[in-house]
Amino acid sequence: MASLIDAGAPVNRLREELAKLRLPGWELSVREVMKGAFRATKVDVVIDRSAHHAHRSLSDILAILGASALGTDITADAARIFTRLADAEARAHGTTREEVHFHDVGAIDAIVDVVGGVLALSLLGVERVSCSALPIGGGMVNGPHGKIPIPGPGTAELLRGFPVVDTGVRAELVTPTGAAILTTLAEGAGRMPAMTVASVGYGAGTMELPTIPNLLRCFVGETEPSPSMIESTEAGDETVVQLETTIDDMSPQLYEPLMERLFEGGALDVFLTPVIMKRGRPGVVLTALCAPDLVGELSRRLFEESSTIGVRWSERRRARLERQMVTVQTIYGAVACKVSSFEGRVVTVTPEFAEVARIAREKSLPVREVLDQARAEARREVLPSGGR
Repeated sequence: MASLIDAGAPVNRLREELAKLRLPGWELSVREVMKGAFRATKVDVVIDRSAHHAHRSLSDILAILGASALGTDITADAARIFTRLADAEARAHGTTREEVHFHDVGAIDAIVDVVGGVLALSLLGVERVSCSALPIGGGMVNGPHGKIPIPGPGTAELLRGFPVVDTGVRAELVTPTGAAILTTLAEGAGRMPAMTVASVGYGAGTMELPTIPNLLRCFVGETEPSPSMIESTEAGDETVVQLETTIDDMSPQLYEPLMERLFEGGALDVFLTPVIMKRGRPGVVLTALCAPDLVGELSRRLFEESSTIGVRWSERRRARLERQMVTVQTIYGAVACKVSSFEGRVVTVTPEFAEVARIAREKSLPVREVLDQARAEARREVLPSGGR
């Protein structure tokens, strides 16, 4: 949160949004400090220790998020972070997520930290998060039941599947809350993506480390567009990877968020096929197509968001038509359309359905009416003779 404020997230707006938690007994302190030779922003959640703060379970925290006046996208991300944190602590200590408790003032601190981080990303307009290999630190730290090694057991669980590095510092450099935020929100880890940097933020920690400044640095900028955002692509053959997994023990309600997560991670297509498995059990084959370098990331999302215990993949060759995105003006507003061509001849004109649905919802119109109007305008623009 401190590094994002330092990178430009408006602190007054952040305070206004955090007030929507309707959680009493704290305030946000923001100031500039020096850490070694670096100027940085220090953020503290100042707790009113005279108030009574009960221990809170995951269901308590989810209820606080649900009762807040925050946007659903903010509460959904915060809920994912806390659920992942509770699951990691439960696995580490051999219990269930509901038996995990966030103790006393630490619960308030963690709620503000998590929600504040998600809000700051939203206020900066961040669409994708990547992180470096995480410096895990070393040594021992005092826990509720005595000394434990660094990283702690909950943190270690959260770091599974993410690159880590030992920098030689004997201190806790990644806390369970920090690990939960990064490993839940980051779509990639390791190398920094190619980007045009717009701002750099430095967030200061509390500890004074002997050999390095205790800072978290973030870069905010624009990356190259993803394949789905490219204005035009040439026709040709290419290699893609087909990931598959067969599931027979998952609630149907979970497939929609699972598919959304795969598309967010760069999947080219995702679809479900009903199958009959051994002993006549009904099941579902989930198939995702992606670029070869996304196999690891999409596999991780499948393991996180579904009940599968295995993913298989194979390479496939595919032929692709030339495609171009054009924006047409309709009587209801601008709509992006995908135009596909074969040997120089337009064969399909398809309005982006999400934009059509949004316009229909905002103007209280039938979706079909907006879709037909957008398709007709697009055909007139790319096919002046009125062809199909």
